[in-house]
Amino acid sequence: MTLIAAEEQLNPLVPHPSEMILGGVVFLIILFMVWKFVTPRFEKAYADRTAAIEGGLKEAAEAQDKAKAALDEYTQKLAEARHEAARIREKATEQGAAIIAELRAEAQAEARRIVDQAQTQIEAERQQVLAQLRTEIGDLSIQLADRIVGEVLDDEVRQRRIVERFLAELEEQEPVGEVR
Repeated sequence: MTLIAAEEQLNPLVPHPSEMILGGVVFLIILFMVWKFVTPRFEKAYADRTAAIEGGLKEAAEAQDKAKAALDEYTQKLAEARHEAARIREKATEQGAAIIAELRAEAQAEARRIVDQAQTQIEAERQQVLAQLRTEIGDLSIQLADRIVGEVLDDEVRQRRIVERFLAELEEQEPVGEVR
């Protein structure tokens, strides 16, 4: 009896068979509910998240491609600008050389003009001095002739003839110091 009485006492560690069946049925119902309602929502959230990440990666790749294209365009424009600047510098150098050559030619022309003008002026002054010298020499020769001859040569035509003859004789002798 003790054994039967011991069997009738419930062991708290061993569950009752009806509880086990009821627990199994409830577990299967909860498992079905999770599989039917929760799992699709998780799958949808996972798919949305994957699409968002892939879209973000695609947008990032597109942005990177645009940035690379912009960098290539910038590099090309920079190269063109450098080429244009080099061309402008070369053109400016050529223009500077042309201006210098033009100014040099103008300066040489001006120098030639000044030299020619100076030579013309020197020749005119030389002719003037020669004319003055002829006049003075003529006057001095008349005075000398007056003293030597002892009479005054009043006739102007005769004075001129005498002076011209005297000067012609002087020119024939061509003194060494004469400047022509």
